[in-house]
Amino acid sequence: MGYYDDHTQGRYREQRGKRGSVFLASLAGAIIGAIIVILAIPTLAKQGILPYKLATDQNQAVETNNNDNQQNVVEKVSYDVNTNTTKAVEKTGAAVVGINNIQSSSFWSDNGDSSEEAAGTGSGVIYKKAGNKAYVVTNHHVVEGATKLEVSLDDGTKIPAKLLGSDVWTDLAVLEIDSSKIKKVAEFGNSDSLKMGEPVIAIGNPLGATFSGSVTQGIISGLKRTIPVDINQDGVVDWQSEVLQTDAAINPGNSGGALINMAGQVIGINSMKISQEAVEGIGLSIPINSAKPIIDDLEQFGVVKRPYMGVDLKSVSEIPAYYQEESLKLPRDVNYGVALRQVMPNSPASQAGLQELDVIVEMDGEKINDVIDLRKHLYQKKKIGEKLKVKYYRQGKLKETTLTLSGEKLE
Repeated sequence: MGYYDDHTQGRYREQRGKRGSVFLASLAGAIIGAIIVILAIPTLAKQGILPYKLATDQNQAVETNNNDNQQNVVEKVSYDVNTNTTKAVEKTGAAVVGINNIQSSSFWSDNGDSSEEAAGTGSGVIYKKAGNKAYVVTNHHVVEGATKLEVSLDDGTKIPAKLLGSDVWTDLAVLEIDSSKIKKVAEFGNSDSLKMGEPVIAIGNPLGATFSGSVTQGIISGLKRTIPVDINQDGVVDWQSEVLQTDAAINPGNSGGALINMAGQVIGINSMKISQEAVEGIGLSIPINSAKPIIDDLEQFGVVKRPYMGVDLKSVSEIPAYYQEESLKLPRDVNYGVALRQVMPNSPASQAGLQELDVIVEMDGEKINDVIDLRKHLYQKKKIGEKLKVKYYRQGKLKETTLTLSGEKLE
């Protein structure tokens, strides 16, 4: 037994000694290895073995170039984007303003008193500054029914506006405001020189003040598009508006805003969009070359001076065949033209001998199919004081007369 105990204790002391030696050796090796790694990092980085070394400055990073073994300092810096688009917006953006249509509520309001509230918002373009006055062009439907008008500048400043004139046929209106706070005036371009696919920018206030000064970009998708317009909302087309088509986003509130080219020039006044469920990206804008003479008349006279005949019109195509034959006495092969429902006393038409139930079929040698044709010829091709040759049917017989156009009223 003595031998067994002595032998066992001896082996235990021997094993403990070996374990202590192993632990000390491992600890020493770990320390030495750590020191070697720390000392080796700069050398490894220089040789390209370590790709990056983070700098203590958060705005810098030291990047190793593996080709020439040189370290390049890369700094995070802001940069100034300066493109044709940003230049165009910078040139014209501040000249595009918001229009607030304020209308009086009736005395039937809850508090028993009449009050005023914003009935709608739109956009406008400051196109002229003269002395202490500045002038803004917008859409007729933006200002329609307003008892007061207010212009909102890009910095939020609100200025009372005076309506100088409005034209339902072209959907244009001109406002006058105080010019003391006006810093930018838009420049008109040439809409006749536009090309299909040319980039354009729409600027306006979609959905009101929340998105004021919004900028959208697109292209010219179509030139001289013809859009039917029902002026009096009776279900009958009264006019065909010639417009530009663009896929730049135009939303409610953009009406009256600017469509500009890459030079920052206004080439259209945004007017409407086709909003059918299956339609996307069809915005319409009034060409600025068509708008210029309208704007000038509204600014100077408050109305657009157009030639006047003095008649009440109805397209033959809208009249039942029975009445075409029995009342108008038209030949059976004549199913076009414009019937005169009324001729105003002492008007140019009356002085030229035209009468109720006469049917105009030709003007200045140009076939007149309907009321729209007659208005386009009268408003776009004739001027006040000019002569107008008219061919018409009366009691089944073709006649001709010449009248001198005045400038009193619209047809």
